[in-house]
Amino acid sequence: MRRAFLAITGLAASTTALVVLKGSPGATPVAQNVPTAQPVNPTPLGVDPSADPAAGPPTPSVAPTAPTSPKPGKTTTRPSGTKTTTKAPSAPRTTTKAPQSTNRRVTGNGFENEYGYVQVQIVVSGNRIVEAVALSLPSGGESDIHSGDVRNRYDGSGGEVVQKQNANLNTVSGATETSNSYKQSLRSAIEQAF
Repeated sequence: MRRAFLAITGLAASTTALVVLKGSPGATPVAQNVPTAQPVNPTPLGVDPSADPAAGPPTPSVAPTAPTSPKPGKTTTRPSGTKTTTKAPSAPRTTTKAPQSTNRRVTGNGFENEYGYVQVQIVVSGNRIVEAVALSLPSGGESDIHSGDVRNRYDGSGGEVVQKQNANLNTVSGATETSNSYKQSLRSAIEQAF
């Protein structure tokens, strides 16, 4: 009987020491997830503790323990009977779908020359110019002809602005002042857009 008591006491003391050492603040993350040890019952299940000691030494019974290293996502039972679930951290989600580009209109500053007022607007999709439109060009007399030449060369989705994607345009012959004013307004629109 004495040996059994010493064995049970030794087992309880070593289990307690193990729990205290493994549960200390500097323990590894795996050790912190280990369920706490269950107390040792010195009396076997179904045996009356007030029974006759002459019947022989009782055999120690130890409650079943949970796995020592629960895997993420597994359910473990704690001594209190409550269930906890540890879940592995999920990776951040990434999207493979390209962002949809939206068209935006950017209007350049207006510039006055000796023939009239010039102002340009561009349509930008993402980081590209997709269209250019002269909002205002000189009009009246020969200016109508020269303004038409400038509009035909630079404007639209197939004009020189879209082809070159910058304000380094070729000057329209006979409409130098209007061409230069167009380039200035275009340059200011590009600076605002990008």
